[in-house]
Amino acid sequence: MNPTNFIKNYMLRGLTPKGIVKQLAGGNPILSNLINMAEKGDNEGVENFARNMLKERGLDFDKEFSTFKNSLK
Repeated sequence: MNPTNFIKNYMLRGLTPKGIVKQLAGGNPILSNLINMAEKGDNEGVENFARNMLKERGLDFDKEFSTFKNSLK
């Protein structure tokens, strides 16, 4: 499913993007911790989480983030 349509479907149910993320995280303690970091404005913690996750998968954070930003233009 297209991510945009996915989000729109949830928003039609009255959920905010924040509510969507919390619902999708469910009882996953790692995602719950990530959400808490984001809510507290711990950008460094969120970035470190992303860097470590990509490193474990053999990917370069800076390259992947650059590609992501370019896809938004």
